[in-house]
Amino acid sequence: ELISSLRSKLQTLWEERELVLSEARECAERGEELEAMVQDVCKPNEFERYMMFIGDLEKVVSLLLCLSSRLARVQNAMRRIDGNTDAEEKQSLNERHELLSRQREDAKDLKENLDRRERVVSGILAKYLTDQQLQDYRRFVQVKTSLLIEQKDLEEQIKFFEEQLENLEKSIP
Repeated sequence: ELISSLRSKLQTLWEERELVLSEARECAERGEELEAMVQDVCKPNEFERYMMFIGDLEKVVSLLLCLSSRLARVQNAMRRIDGNTDAEEKQSLNERHELLSRQREDAKDLKENLDRRERVVSGILAKYLTDQQLQDYRRFVQVKTSLLIEQKDLEEQIKFFEEQLENLEKSIP
């Protein structure tokens, strides 16, 4: 029953992932349309700023999500430490935790910088776009970010349930 339940949950997650990937493709198409419009109306250096911001948006959000996920796994491992855990393993986990915490703080700084750059790009676009077009741009940035987060979350859940299923199948003779 448990195996069947895990498989069912995985099937649901895979279907959700396909929906999110489909939404991501639609978002990418909207992004390409927006890019063409921005290129038409902006000066080359302003367009370059826009393109750098959009490219960095995905990188910074993905970095933050990855570091947060890795940090959570290390924190879970640290909670499982008991009297039988050797000192080397404890030390290794503590060092990884400190490193990932520092890296995540650096990534948060990058995100704050990215947010400032977004305000600059918004200001540039406000000179050229209608209110509706500017609203479409902001919605695009918001949806792109949300989809990245949702994708990462689904991947983590799928990975977790696949590991659970694999461990359960191995434990049954």
